[in-house]
Amino acid sequence: MAQNEERLDVIIFGASGFTGKYTIYEGIKLLEGLRWGVAGRSREKLRQTVAEIEKKADKDLSEVPIITADLKDDDSLKQMAERCKVLINCCGPYRFYGEPVVKACIEAGTHHVDVSGEPQYMERMQLEYHQRAQERGVYVVSACGFDSIPADLGTVFLERQFDGVVNSVETYLQVTSKIPHDGGAVLHYGTWESAIYGLAHANELRPLRTQLYKTRLPNFQPRLKDRMVVHKASFLNGWWAVPFPGSDRSVVMRSQRHFYDTEKKRPIQMKAYVAFESIVQVLAVAFVAIVFAIMCRFKFGRQMLLKFPKLFTFGYASHEGPTEKSMENAQFAIYFRGEGWDKEEKLLEPTDQFKSPPTKKIVTKVSGTNPGYGATCVALVLSALTILRESDKMPGTGGVYPPGAAYAKTSLIEQLSKNGFTLEVIKPPK
Repeated sequence: MAQNEERLDVIIFGASGFTGKYTIYEGIKLLEGLRWGVAGRSREKLRQTVAEIEKKADKDLSEVPIITADLKDDDSLKQMAERCKVLINCCGPYRFYGEPVVKACIEAGTHHVDVSGEPQYMERMQLEYHQRAQERGVYVVSACGFDSIPADLGTVFLERQFDGVVNSVETYLQVTSKIPHDGGAVLHYGTWESAIYGLAHANELRPLRTQLYKTRLPNFQPRLKDRMVVHKASFLNGWWAVPFPGSDRSVVMRSQRHFYDTEKKRPIQMKAYVAFESIVQVLAVAFVAIVFAIMCRFKFGRQMLLKFPKLFTFGYASHEGPTEKSMENAQFAIYFRGEGWDKEEKLLEPTDQFKSPPTKKIVTKVSGTNPGYGATCVALVLSALTILRESDKMPGTGGVYPPGAAYAKTSLIEQLSKNGFTLEVIKPPK
């Protein structure tokens, strides 16, 4: 960076991609008063993207700096990172493209946030770069989008409302639309690609975790058991629920492990589910999931899934992604069912066991609109802003963290509440 060039507050990298465009759009309002720029491989594409968003938002963006950086050129990545205080990285799948950017940011002393929902990538970054990031005073926070801000900070929110010791949380994700489904895509190709490689390499997780955590957690009782693979969620008007295959659980468990290791706090057990209105939907999803799981195991199967996303998802995933109309009308709600004990029953040591079964229950909810891209990009930009403004309330001097661990003591929950997310108590503790 030239001597006379002042560092930008934020750079959005991968700005001409699908997620990048929506991040710019949400950033116009949220980054007001700050100096921010966009970056990517092609200056021409970036110019076109900025012009497109300028028209959509009816806002003059001619002063927004445009920076070129290529994932295959480490020097260009480092120069980009040196030009800002926080880098928002929208270039996925992160399994392939994330590490060089994280590395460049740590060396440049620049904070890094992304929207990865890929447990292998996130946990490997923590294993390999946590110490170096601490030494450099850099925060690296992944899963700052729909995977997994609502689940991770939603668990932090539930605990704040509980006033006692939470033993377990079960989450139920509900996605609905205000308009009938138009037959178009729900997922963009990038998300589909990440899911394919995530499942194909799921066997990497166990050895990774053995290295990441040298000691196992104590066996806290009572254990939170898995529910039946398909079960009726009575409190969701009889919707049908199945285990949620996303990264929410792995992200929440990393945050809980952090609280146990650093604050000696009893970790909350967590299971994640996704709910559907009819058993027909469940059967259709199960059929796709079985075909998906089998094909992900073989190279040829993965190639077919990547080549024909529409065919294998009945049109739900595509290169074009969802339409503006379908995104704006999509709504999400995650219900949290928490169980635990009153504060009067608190234990002296986090490893001690309670004598009685849980005596207290609570139901909370996190909801909003456009989960895949609108809410994701709002959460992503607010995550970057929180590092800029409240790094003194974040753990240690830096490091690689999941969002719950990174932002638990900051005002991010309050900021989300002011910007389209609703966090509320449905049934107070009894």
